Amino acid sequence: MKNTTQNLILGSSLAVALSFSSCGKAPETAASSASAPAAAAAEAAAPAGDMEEIVPEFPKPMFIGTPVPAELPNLEKPDPDKVVKVLKVPKGTVLLSKGKPVTSSDPAPIIGDLPLVTDGDPDGADGSFVELAPGQQWVQIDLEKPAAIQKILMWHYHKQAQAYVDVVVQISDDPEFKAGVTTVFNSDHDNTLTLGEGKDPAYIETNHGRVVDGKGTKGRYVRLYSNGNTSNEMNHYCEVFVYGIP
Repeated sequence: MKNTTQNLILGSSLAVALSFSSCGKAPETAASSASAPAAAAAEAAAPAGDMEEIVPEFPKPMFIGTPVPAELPNLEKPDPDKVVKVLKVPKGTVLLSKGKPVTSSDPAPIIGDLPLVTDGDPDGADGSFVELAPGQQWVQIDLEKPAAIQKILMWHYHKQAQAYVDVVVQISDDPEFKAGVTTVFNSDHDNTLTLGEGKDPAYIETNHGRVVDGKGTKGRYVRLYSNGNTSNEMNHYCEVFVYGIP
């Protein structure tokens, strides 16, 4: 009886082995093959690009004097919890604007020199900003090569609690901004500058500036408009950081 039982077990094992042999694969191989489509699906569902964080070095707050009440119909209510202090950008994003050439609708500023706009210093102290003539004016940064622009961080004069009027930021490959122009920020709610009616809010200047999403827009030139401020008719720039992927 013992020999009969052993023969049955040996026969069953041989049959199982022959069955897998006829399929041309072992049990382990069949299992790994079944998991391959799942692995491929998981890989396809993974994010296409990795992100990283850039933490700009912000100047110290330095409000002075008595703030002039800002009265603009599209002025946002200041909210410290909404201040952007960390930039989330695709990997490979770098600061492109430092030291790059700056031109302006006012080639001879009243105060300061145009290179101050891209010298890397966003401080609002005397000697750190440019003052342009009254009314509609712009400054333009030449990145010297086209890039995918991710973020633009701009500081107007932030030594007083004031808002700048009709702020518009555009990107283009055309230095004259007559073709291929993309607007990435526009607080000109009534189209005073004739560049289009803007939906972005006006805001009170602070040492944290204002972050504009470039959305990966490709271009070589960045142009920033303003039309005076709520304290006076002058236009000021302390610094503009342009981040992108060359």
